[in-house]
This record gives sequence, structure tokens and C-alpha cells, in this order.
Amino acid sequence: MSSGRSSGASGTDGGESESDADEFGFTEPSTDQSFGNALAKAHDGARLTVDDATELLATGTEREGIDPVRKEAVLEAADRRRAEAVGDEVTFVANLNNNVTTACNTGCLFCNFKDSAHAFEADSGVDHAGFTKPPAESRAVVEDALDMGVYEVCSVSGLHPAFALNDEHHEILAARDDPASEVNYEPPAVYDTDPGTYLEQMDAMSVGGVHLHSMTPEEAYHARRGTDWEYETVYRELAAAGLDSAPGTAAEILVDEVRDVICPGKIRTDDWVAAMEGAAAAGLDITSTMMYGHVETVAHRARHLKVIRDLQDRTGAITEFVPLSFIHQNTPLYRRGVVDSGPSRAEDELVVAVARLFLDNVDHVQASWVKSGDAHGLKLLNCGADDFMGTILSEEITSRAGGEYGEYRSFDDYVEMITAIGRTPVERSTDYRTRRRIDPNDGSHGPRLGPRADGTPMLARRSAESDAPGTSRTGADD
Repeated sequence: MSSGRSSGASGTDGGESESDADEFGFTEPSTDQSFGNALAKAHDGARLTVDDATELLATGTEREGIDPVRKEAVLEAADRRRAEAVGDEVTFVANLNNNVTTACNTGCLFCNFKDSAHAFEADSGVDHAGFTKPPAESRAVVEDALDMGVYEVCSVSGLHPAFALNDEHHEILAARDDPASEVNYEPPAVYDTDPGTYLEQMDAMSVGGVHLHSMTPEEAYHARRGTDWEYETVYRELAAAGLDSAPGTAAEILVDEVRDVICPGKIRTDDWVAAMEGAAAAGLDITSTMMYGHVETVAHRARHLKVIRDLQDRTGAITEFVPLSFIHQNTPLYRRGVVDSGPSRAEDELVVAVARLFLDNVDHVQASWVKSGDAHGLKLLNCGADDFMGTILSEEITSRAGGEYGEYRSFDDYVEMITAIGRTPVERSTDYRTRRRIDPNDGSHGPRLGPRADGTPMLARRSAESDAPGTSRTGADD
């Protein structure tokens, strides 16, 4: 079975592909615009419409497959726009992923990160490969990373039924007649490991001056479920506990007819937007994402970009757009035969390019070496992207879905790859407000922006500290 993506949006360059969009009631995209007009508007710097974006993503909805000549014209326009908007710098960050728990009952069909929360119950007897880290363990992970020069911690976790915002939230949820079925709540005593509250986890991970990037809209919804609390109120409490910025993940495709297929148990588009507006109102920077290449059409992708651009028009809080290529191998969508692949590389290139052209109010577009690998990731930097993620140190979500491109990237790797394509490597802060251009001829490279960073290569520093008497450490490089 094909992925259900629109004709003109899948397959290899110039190839034609069968579409099963009708299986989900999706209409094949067609517009009143032409590809030529849309491309001309992009060259002129005019604000693009959804129809414009649809034409560019499809390289013309009037024909099947991706036209390679038209595709290159879109990529060229986007690369030119990138150079005009942000120059030749390629940024990256010294960061760590610390995902607190894999326990989740949401049932998203694109995800292989989760484990059924029932398996974590103390008397379940179910063997599983998942984990839950109590706050003390999260703090130890961050402390260890700070010693390596890391200055950003990204934490995105499953929706553990015992998670609550604070003690008051526990009391509110526990007082319901049937909290398990009504609001997906079970008290911590039911489980082998107590995840603590969201505020306790924020406090635990916010140590030593690190930047804490956490609490997706879905997690924020979980942190207010069963109450009438506003998202802004929730994010203000999280910020007071140590949260510095919020990731705009859990977006997938911000079109509800697509969400009905791939994540029917997840928040709707309006709630995702409300959560991000709440985070921005609380004074937090936010990011934006799109997870594409499963059942959606190019028109859905264009509509998603419009949601992001409108949100940025209202808030001005979005620091970057992060396209997330669907990794299909170990997901329920693939196992059930709903899709037979993720997006093609041509689709990856067009999504990055059209994002650069359409999101005229978002400065930074990211390319992912985790999703795409080194060579293709570098190609995306010539399609409109200007950021190349971070060191990560540990990555569980993509790897559990079947990703095969690793979980760590050194500063030396970054400098070598970025200079090889004629661009300038730049270490950046999470919010992009602090930058350090790196001289490729200046020996070995390590982070300098972190509170404990001194330029020492990260794993070299870890090795030296691990060899010290009385020192015992574990980590992603072990």
C-alpha cells in the first residue's frame, strides 16, 4: 500500500507514484494557482498563499510526481532566500536529550517511542524496554552533561498517567469518580517508579545555568487535564520551576482530518495553537515543527505551514521551524500496512525549501542529521536550512522508530562537515541570541557557551573525567 500522499508529493525525482489519499477521504490537491506564478512570487519575496505553497511542494499539481527541473528551481529560490535572510552561517547547539518516561497511553500510530503505561504498574508482570526517571535521576543526567560543556537540555516524554503539574493537581485528579478513564490518571503508588510532578522534573533539570527546553503542547495539556487552568498559567508555573523555552512538537500535521488518522487520541490543532500561545504569553520562546511523509497530502503540509506563520504573526515567539521526516520502519502505521515508506529525499528537500519561502517571519529552518544522515542533511542546508541541530548525546524517539543515523554528533564533526560545503560553523545558544563563530583551523573543537564549557571536545572531556580516581560515569558514549 502506498503512503497516501498526494501525487506530485512522493516518489523519487521525476517519478510517478500511486496515491491512496482517497482511503482517508482526502481530496487530491488542486489549486487556482500555477506553479510558474507561485515560483515568481517566491523570487519576488511576496508573501505566499496556501495555494502557492501547495504548487511549490508538488512542483505543480497538474502533473504526477516531482518534476526534477522544477524542484531544483524551488531549491535555488529557497537557498537564495536563506542567504539573504541569515547569511552563510550554519548553527548548532551543545545539547542533551533527557526524556523522562516512555509510559504513554495516547496510542499515536506514528510512534514507537511509547510503552503502554500498564506495563509500568508495580504488579503488571509485563516485561518491557521502557523507562521512567524520577527527578533525582534527571538531575544527575543533567549534572553529568554540564560537566561535558552541554548548555541545553531537551526533554520530551510520554504522558505517564501518574504525571501531574503539582500536588494540587494530584488532589484534583484523584478526587474524580473514575480518574483513570475520565482523565488518564493513576496515583504514583500504582507504579514501580514515581515520575514526580512536572514542576519537580523542571526543577531537577534546571541546574547549573542550563537552558531547559521542555513541555510540548501535549504535555502541557496533560499538566492541566481535569482542570479549567489556562495554558498561560500552567506555563508560568513551569517557568518559575526552571523551564526556559517550549518545543512546538506534538504538531505532526496541524490539520484535524490528518490527526484523526495518525493520532486520534492527541490534542486537536486548536488546542496545540492555544498551548503555544499560552507559552508565548508566559514569556517563553517556542519552536515549531511538522512531522510529514505519512498519510497527508502536500495541501495538508501547506495548511500546516499557514498555522505556523499565523501563530508567529500573533506572538513573534517562534525561534525556528523544524521539519521532521517520518521514520516509518517500527511504527504502527507501517506494521498495519497504512504506509509503506516515509517521505522521499526529494520531498525532504521541498519541505525545507518551501518552509523557508513561506515562513517569512521565522528566521531559522533546521536540517536533521538524525532523520536524514550526514550527506542528505548537508544537502538540506543548501535547500534553505541554516541550523544543523545539536550534539544530542542521547536520542531515543527516532532510534526507537527505526532511525539509523546515530545519537551523537561532536563539534569536530560539525566543523568538518559545515566547512566542507563552504559555510561557516557557529555555536549558538538555544534562543539564537548568543553565537560564536568557530575557526576551523583552531585545533580540536568543543563548546564554550555552556556554564561549565571550556572548549574541550565533549567526549575527550568525558573520558578524562571518567579516568580520574574515584570517578564512575555512564552515558551515551559508553
